Amino acid sequence: MLLKLKLPLMAPRWLSRVKYLVMKWKFILLFLTIFVINPELGLSFFRFMEGLLPMDMCHLPKGFKLKPGNHVDNYLDYWSRTDVQTCTKWKAPILWDGTFNPTHYDEMYKNQNVVIGLTVFAVGKYLDLYLETFLASADEHFMPGFSVIYYVFVDDLLKFERLNLRPSARSKVKSFQVKVHKRWQDISMSRMETISKLIEDHVRHEASHVFCFDVDQRFQGRFGTETLSESVAVLHAWYYRRPKFMYSYDHNPQSAAYLGTKGDFYYHAAVFGGTWQSVWNLTESCSRGILQDKQKNVEAVWHDESHLNKYFWLHKPTKVLSPEYCWDRKIGWRWDIHVVRMLWSVKEYDISRQTD
Repeated sequence: MLLKLKLPLMAPRWLSRVKYLVMKWKFILLFLTIFVINPELGLSFFRFMEGLLPMDMCHLPKGFKLKPGNHVDNYLDYWSRTDVQTCTKWKAPILWDGTFNPTHYDEMYKNQNVVIGLTVFAVGKYLDLYLETFLASADEHFMPGFSVIYYVFVDDLLKFERLNLRPSARSKVKSFQVKVHKRWQDISMSRMETISKLIEDHVRHEASHVFCFDVDQRFQGRFGTETLSESVAVLHAWYYRRPKFMYSYDHNPQSAAYLGTKGDFYYHAAVFGGTWQSVWNLTESCSRGILQDKQKNVEAVWHDESHLNKYFWLHKPTKVLSPEYCWDRKIGWRWDIHVVRMLWSVKEYDISRQTD
């Protein structure tokens, strides 16, 4: 009798998994066929159709509590968004619009008097093109209502001081001069070492949490206390619906960033954060990996981002942010992006990556 009762209950989950895999591979084969026939049409069609690829679902039972006690993360509604993946296999939440109540988070963290640090690098043309807009948008949308310290790294302090910056009363700005490298890749990779040292010298004495951002983007909406956690990563907007075999992990076994076909998601290095202890561990580990590669005369395929993805595979983030926290409009319309909280700026690489 027991077997007869159990079999009908197991069938729906098994069938839904099979249907998911069949649909996923039908889309992949369709993409490849159209791309071969007409590459130009195929690229646009690919961007649209990949947005229809189904994501894995969150299989946590209703009422699941992420943390002990009455922590605000326990009130996340994983089941309000059935169109996207709202939790990871290791039971960390993936934040999407509609899964959290921002008021609950603000109330909890106000009782803790948290201070949040923000690091950003603006070297060379990046200072001229992006920094002022980035900081102005951060002052409006980043951690609204909470004390924030901006740690700004530039190669020209005089030029930085001439910017028309008017931070709000809740914000402090601290500027630091950094060395200019000949290649933009070296500028990108050196930031891990610089952030690690900043945390040792300043952040750990002044802030409980810290977020690290690329400067060539701007805040569009609330990027608030709901994002705070021990270790925070963001899903890369260009990869979050693609199958894993299309991820840009490093495939060179000689590199410390080597992942091959391993990994969970593809994370974007334009946004990461957490407690200062956790971010120090991440940046220190990535910095060591980059140094090891240099000693072998090896360079990871996507530089510091490759090392970040390796780190998050070995040390799972405790909270993952959806692509609405770092979105690129070039991708086109997506039905699952209800709100854009941070937006990529128009990339002017021919200008911004000049190091002369």
